[in-house]
Amino acid sequence: MSDFLKRARVAEQQMRALFPATPLQRNDHLSAMYGADIWLKREDLSPVRSYKIRGALNAMGKALAADPSRDLFVCASAGNHAQGVAFTSRHFGVRGVIFMPVTTPQQKIEKTRIFGGDNIEIRLVGDYFDDTLKAAQEYCEAEGGHFLSPFDDTDVIEGQASVAAEIVSQLGRAPDLVILPVGGGGLSSGVTKYLGATAPETALRYVEPAGGASLRAALDAGHPVTLDRVDNFVDGAAVARIGAMTFDVLKEIDPAHLLTVPEDRICLTILDMLNVEGVVLEPAGAMSIDALKDLQDDIRGKTVICVTSGGNFDFERLPDVKERAQRFAGLKKYFLLRLPQRPGALKDFLQILGPDDNIARFEYMKKSARNFGSVLLGIETSQPENFDLLEQRLEEHGFAFSDITDDETIAEFVV
Repeated sequence: MSDFLKRARVAEQQMRALFPATPLQRNDHLSAMYGADIWLKREDLSPVRSYKIRGALNAMGKALAADPSRDLFVCASAGNHAQGVAFTSRHFGVRGVIFMPVTTPQQKIEKTRIFGGDNIEIRLVGDYFDDTLKAAQEYCEAEGGHFLSPFDDTDVIEGQASVAAEIVSQLGRAPDLVILPVGGGGLSSGVTKYLGATAPETALRYVEPAGGASLRAALDAGHPVTLDRVDNFVDGAAVARIGAMTFDVLKEIDPAHLLTVPEDRICLTILDMLNVEGVVLEPAGAMSIDALKDLQDDIRGKTVICVTSGGNFDFERLPDVKERAQRFAGLKKYFLLRLPQRPGALKDFLQILGPDDNIARFEYMKKSARNFGSVLLGIETSQPENFDLLEQRLEEHGFAFSDITDDETIAEFVV
């Protein structure tokens, strides 16, 4: 047995002092939908509702074993890693200083404070994470603390590998396929190393958000690169640069086994799991399930494990999730409508709406010296094809309009 396997199994056993193994649950809904035997590894049900507690616990425990007098641990995070560090700081009775961006939602700040209690201090620094990270590292060096990386650390990778150890033990056999979400690569590299050694017959598929495909960029370049732009919607996996240590493990994967999924489609999966199964997942936690849509022709009759990596979902985001899901499904569109400034014009427009067309937004910007006014119009409907009929009727009645649903520049300012 390799040293890595031994350390990962020791990490798994040490976690039992803090929390039981997260459930591995067969999901009848997904199994029926895809004609496969689909199981969810529910990391969203850990004490901090994500797998991040594993790496933090293992890394902190090993640091204390090497130097029992160590008392200061530092991290930079706006989310799940912060909560994992807070929880383990309280568990070990050490001081944790957690740097978070000033823009971090209050809900996440309070949750981190609850997990850490009197053992942690939260410092809000910087509008952007890079500024927060720099401040945390400078403070750590000045104070002689131990910096806890969210993913690019051998002890963290070992801790995340305990997910794979639990899967094999709970299932009682090696699954045919495991689908892994990818952010910085801590979870995916740990599980890859573990299963590669213990269950080489198990296939692996990796999934990352289209707006944060740092592993894809690294595979293309042959080394980690920093993305010019990141869509932070999938905040648990939207990483601008894959870790150096994690990429050293993942660089050998077949690029065809790496999937990128659109953020708006992930929203459909979040709503489906919430409405049908009552399972609350954050965007990163839903990625492995969303990837089933791209794998459905390959998984029929197979045993598939989806790692649901986190469930720290702020319900204030639900309207945005619903909005993005509707737009992806073609059930909601936005138009700029040119409306004549004459009595009855609005009535004429309303009469051409179909029976399933609902006005979700209507902003009329009247210009007193003009013959036409501009209207920002949001329409929801029951079937995507209804929009073809609506646009046809608009043209027949002489209404000038522009579909701005997919115009990112305009939508960013007005939608």
